[in-house]
Amino acid sequence: MKTFLLYLLSLLFIVANWNLGHNIYEWSFYNVVFYIVLPFLTAYILGFKPKELGFKIGKKDGYIWALILLLISMPITIYASRLEQFREFYPLFSFNSWSEFLFKELLIGVIMLAHEAFYRGILLFPLAKKHKWLGILAQNIPYTLIHIGKPGLEVPYSFLAGIFFAEIDLKSESFLPSFFLHWTGAVIFDLLCIL
Repeated sequence: MKTFLLYLLSLLFIVANWNLGHNIYEWSFYNVVFYIVLPFLTAYILGFKPKELGFKIGKKDGYIWALILLLISMPITIYASRLEQFREFYPLFSFNSWSEFLFKELLIGVIMLAHEAFYRGILLFPLAKKHKWLGILAQNIPYTLIHIGKPGLEVPYSFLAGIFFAEIDLKSESFLPSFFLHWTGAVIFDLLCIL
């Protein structure tokens, strides 16, 4: 019951966060509040321990698989970065210097940490403990839906990526491998889009 309640309340946090933040600074702040702080406090009040939510370093297998997946995805990343629909959309921020670019990529990292902690941590682990594929699909459906409005190919790609991310994190017992994979891939993609 508490797992189901955590899931429902967490989905409300997604809705509450919808369209908050008009720039990358506000966006990163609201993502931390609505994707980490409030769901984590809710989970804590319901009796979940941080490690039950994937909040730990985890096993090295997940990191190895994350690196392998990053390398396998490089041809797709390079191809997509050449498509006009992606080049017009990414990066998600404007910048005037390389130092500003790097700082804003750090903020993108904060946003991705919040997303991975939420989807592959708080939503995934409690449900996957009861039924692995229920957990994977239950976190992946809202994760995929938040990609609507981005370039069209990103929606099916995010669905597949969400399954792979979940598998990697379950092996590792932490959401950090998918965070490192997601953020590293995003930085590389942004660089390819602007070069």
